[in-house]
Amino acid sequence: MPAAIRTIVNPRFAAELTRRRLERGLSLRDLAHVAHYSKSFLHDLESARTRPTCAVARELDAALDAGGELAAMVVDPPPVTTLDDGDRLAYLAANPTRLDASGVQLLATILATQRRLDDALPAPMMLPMCLPQWNAVHDLAAHARGPHAGELHAIAAEWTQFVGWLYAETRNDSQAVRVLIEASREADAVNSGPLAAQAENFRGYIERQRGNARGIVRHFLAAYHTPGASPLQRVGDAVQAAHGYALLGDRPAAVRLLGEASDLTTAAESEPPPATAYWLTPTFSRMGLGLAYLALGDRGSAVDSLRTGLGALPEDQRGAEWTVEYRQALAAVTA
Repeated sequence: MPAAIRTIVNPRFAAELTRRRLERGLSLRDLAHVAHYSKSFLHDLESARTRPTCAVARELDAALDAGGELAAMVVDPPPVTTLDDGDRLAYLAANPTRLDASGVQLLATILATQRRLDDALPAPMMLPMCLPQWNAVHDLAAHARGPHAGELHAIAAEWTQFVGWLYAETRNDSQAVRVLIEASREADAVNSGPLAAQAENFRGYIERQRGNARGIVRHFLAAYHTPGASPLQRVGDAVQAAHGYALLGDRPAAVRLLGEASDLTTAAESEPPPATAYWLTPTFSRMGLGLAYLALGDRGSAVDSLRTGLGALPEDQRGAEWTVEYRQALAAVTA
């Protein structure tokens, strides 16, 4: 039997392929002739029965003059594991009581790679890949024994938080909240202040997308006051809670929190971010600061902060979905 195709495919690929074919007035037979694929193969692609390879997506993109949009909906998974690593994971799944340091490190590497991949791929493409692995890691953690079980529980807790974030990015708010509540419980169980604070931060993000100013304040303040949160986390949380207060019209509370964030900045700049929030830098919170200034009516400071924060992002994060709200705010205030 041929090897299974393991590409990461945007769930909208099948519908988009059909839409573009019909838009050009082509039947399946016509497209089969142009693209040199069988009609039945194309039918299976459009009905999502078959997963395309990257080469197939590129060729169909060219045949339909899709300008790269179809091709971008299919990517190869990152080479996280070798064949030996795959065998190792299968062994751990079958023998959870034999968990060792190398197995824990392998799972940590897979999770770290997925989190980096989220900066480049849409969340709807990430979720189908991440959910089975999340479930498998939690099943392994439930049965793991020995000196490395605690490390595995910490990885599982971070994986839960990541899945909650992916649901938040897709605007499946109810599912995101459910998973992030569980992430908070798991963070407490492994005694991780940074994970507990980040779970509240992600819930604040959801409320910001909903336009719920009171919810913004509630969750970002909870993150800000979480014991064990890192200084960089606390700076960002204070700034984003200040944004919520500004939206509520409570200028004194907003200004007070911005002052507290400023006071924390020196300590934050001298410490690295927690590994579970690798994206945090001394300039990262400038994007949230821009939103706060905008809500306070200080357009000049808003523009300066948004430009500084966005401009300081690493190249691989500049196109991430979570940057859209900041880029849109900057575009609106400079229009």
